[in-house]
Amino acid sequence: MNLIKKLLVAPATVLALWAVTAQATTDDAIAERLKPVGEVCVMGEECKGVGAVAVVAGGAARTADDIIAKHCAACHTPGILGAPKIGDTPAWKARADKEGGVDAILKTAIAGINAMPAKGTCADCTDDELREAIVKMSGL
Repeated sequence: MNLIKKLLVAPATVLALWAVTAQATTDDAIAERLKPVGEVCVMGEECKGVGAVAVVAGGAARTADDIIAKHCAACHTPGILGAPKIGDTPAWKARADKEGGVDAILKTAIAGINAMPAKGTCADCTDDELREAIVKMSGL
């Protein structure tokens, strides 16, 4: 009878160890599926997850050319509704002189003007990115 117990204990032990390992793996998988996909950040407070998001999203900052191609070119290439055309430095300079410089054009771009919505459809663009795009488009 002692031999039968020994023969039964070994497989029972292996089975118990396998079950514990399988459960741990399952718990980890469940935790991975349930983890938050984002975080709410309040303006003026540190947002710890922003750096991780930038790395996941590609890590590279957008260039002025990227922003212009995606958000500005549709109206500023043909000059729709009086929008100054890309590369038309005299038109941009006249507007800058009238408004008060590149900073004034930036302020107008952030708020929107005429048919152009606020930030020119680039709601997630920073002020610095918008400034770079304006400088690139205007040649100023």
